[in-house]
Amino acid sequence: MQFMLLLYNAPWRPEEVTPEIWQNTVRAHTEFTRKLKEADAFVSSAPLEPVENAKTVRLRRRERLVTDGPFAETKETLGGYYLIKAESLDAAVAWAHELEPVADGSIEVRPVWQIGVDSPPSRSS
Repeated sequence: MQFMLLLYNAPWRPEEVTPEIWQNTVRAHTEFTRKLKEADAFVSSAPLEPVENAKTVRLRRRERLVTDGPFAETKETLGGYYLIKAESLDAAVAWAHELEPVADGSIEVRPVWQIGVDSPPSRSS
């Protein structure tokens, strides 16, 4: 199965990113990626640009409205992701524990629904 590890943290202002913070961040992600690759669990990963460079396309009654930034007001923003392979949700959560924290934040672990392979969500009666 595939899982997304969605990495959220408070946005960093450029003046807050010291060389030490940057080196620790690069080291933590390099080490985590190495572990995933060694276990044949790595599929892909990428950091995202700051929310200031984002646009949101909102769909309302078949009309599209484009706005700057993320859809929701929040203190944490999506900063990047890992797409990994794991046997179960618990195994994917265990992988999330392996990423060394370099800042406060959260990692959302979500199964990837494979269209045509997985059954659609059941509806409650």
